[in-house]
Amino acid sequence: MNHDHLRLLVEIAQQGNFSSVAKSRDLDPSSVSRIVHGVERELGVRLFQRSTRHVSLTEAGSAYLERVSHLLDELDSASDALKSLEHHPSGVLRVTASVAFGQICLLPLIPEFTRLYPDVQLELVFTDFNLDLVADRIDLALRLSPRMSQGAVRVKWFDASYKVCASPDYLGRNGAVRESSDLESRKCVLFGHPQPQSDWIVRIPSGLVRSIVVDAAITASNGLAQRDLALAGLGPALMPGWLCSSHVAAGQLVELLPDHAITPADFEGTAWLLYPNRTYLPARTRALLDFLRARTRLDWTSA
Repeated sequence: MNHDHLRLLVEIAQQGNFSSVAKSRDLDPSSVSRIVHGVERELGVRLFQRSTRHVSLTEAGSAYLERVSHLLDELDSASDALKSLEHHPSGVLRVTASVAFGQICLLPLIPEFTRLYPDVQLELVFTDFNLDLVADRIDLALRLSPRMSQGAVRVKWFDASYKVCASPDYLGRNGAVRESSDLESRKCVLFGHPQPQSDWIVRIPSGLVRSIVVDAAITASNGLAQRDLALAGLGPALMPGWLCSSHVAAGQLVELLPDHAITPADFEGTAWLLYPNRTYLPARTRALLDFLRARTRLDWTSA
């Protein structure tokens, strides 16, 4: 059985149609269809149910491709192991992060990484949804969420703290925030993915911990949008340090209650590097993992 044909079948199952796979492989859709028919004829079973716009796996197809995908992963691991004997990372490396986290913490590091490892082909997948590492063929995920992918290995990258910030213009129009209870009477710019973060946990200088509930002036499902709305003077925003610290340093935002610890979840925020739990870690994944762990900026971690 042709291994590339099997990979094509797995891609069709993931994408749900022939045309998108044909486009990604620069093939004619009729060529893809002929390959599928050929494999089905060789196996003697129908693998896909076809409709005008979508294809789906048959029961036999689902059982077959589930086993085939694992075998292909093993073949890839064997190839990677062979290549790594020469300690030369190469090949495609799919990396995912949230849009804001990827833009701010990952993208500035990419030019240096590509200079060090020119034979690694990066595929950056920035999305605010947590992708399935195996189903979406992710080699390394950058995550802030405490929810970890099942079966994934996680490595700590850096501690992530939060700040409540507002623009000087907002404070000029609305007055200073002197204690945490003042925030409950303000309209704030909330992060809203997967739901608005209106419940905040506050630890005051004495060590006392209390919860506050804030109202929304506006909610943004993306961290970059939330930061820009705060910069525009729409209200206080609770943001991770890596997202807002440079703007605080530049005087574009003012940190409110800097002697308080404020968080939307808990005080043990961490940025994680995750990869699928496989027998062998490809050299290209190890290269990026070690590269990122060696490069952590102080303003990402400062309280």
